[in-house]
Amino acid sequence: MVMVTLPVCATRSHFRTVAKKEPLAKGLFYDGVVSVSIEEPRVPPLSRQRQIMNKDSQMRAAINQKLIEMGERERLKELLRAKLVECGWKDQLKAHCKDVIREKGLEHVTVEDLVTEVTPKGRALVPDSVKKELLQRIRAFLAQHATL
Repeated sequence: MVMVTLPVCATRSHFRTVAKKEPLAKGLFYDGVVSVSIEEPRVPPLSRQRQIMNKDSQMRAAINQKLIEMGERERLKELLRAKLVECGWKDQLKAHCKDVIREKGLEHVTVEDLVTEVTPKGRALVPDSVKKELLQRIRAFLAQHATL
């Protein structure tokens, strides 16, 4: 039995060891000699990708609409605010805003600049536990109101 090590994806440097008699993964063909040919994965046409993206955005809009109609969106926002204050996120972000203003000078900072500068850190500072709890609440809501 001959073992052949094949690069599955050259750009990522992943390798798979394959026995000569075993079938290869979809798109990989062993010709029985030395070489292996790799079939490129088919990418859906751009119009199909747009359809998928459009369907996703429609689903998001429908979920958002249902959350608003049932008042759940406001309850989730209140829960998020409370959790962020409880874990100290608000204070951390406030301190970061003050640091940015001190660095750049009050006269040289606009609200838009501040928002652009602070948003990535603000998102990164949200604890995973808070994100998970909100996601669980949304999933529970959707399971309860599965008529979307």
